[in-house]
Amino acid sequence: MKYDSRLSGILHVLLHMADEDVPVTSEHLAKAMRTNPVVIRRIMAGLRQQGLVRSEKGHGGGWRIARDLSTVTVRDIYEAIGSPHIFAIGNRTEAPGCLVEQSVNAAMNDAFAEAEVLLLEQFGKVTLAALSADFHARMTQRANQCAFEDQTDVA
Repeated sequence: MKYDSRLSGILHVLLHMADEDVPVTSEHLAKAMRTNPVVIRRIMAGLRQQGLVRSEKGHGGGWRIARDLSTVTVRDIYEAIGSPHIFAIGNRTEAPGCLVEQSVNAAMNDAFAEAEVLLLEQFGKVTLAALSADFHARMTQRANQCAFEDQTDVA
């Protein structure tokens, strides 16, 4: 099954950008994401329309995050990329004539709607600042583990 990984990928790109003091080029971001710079530019153009990133032209130009990380949620990004389908499963037919299938669709649609509301609420609680803090905590933990392992190798 093919998953839509755009949200995850864009969050990845934005967290890399958040750690940069200079604008980041589409080429640099494309290398990090193992994709084509055109794909990055297309995504960033959509984010720019929503006021989430800005571009700077010329030598030394590139992309920057346009808002404070604490004000940007995963839901903001999700909506900026067009609110893609959350679930990879769905009804066999959308307008069935069979009463059994109508019952199945009604139950599934209710469950999907409830699950989507909960997921979008959670997306609205997670900020880029929280993701960045988690990333930095993991980096610190890894550095501490490596330092500890180096010390135990010497002993």
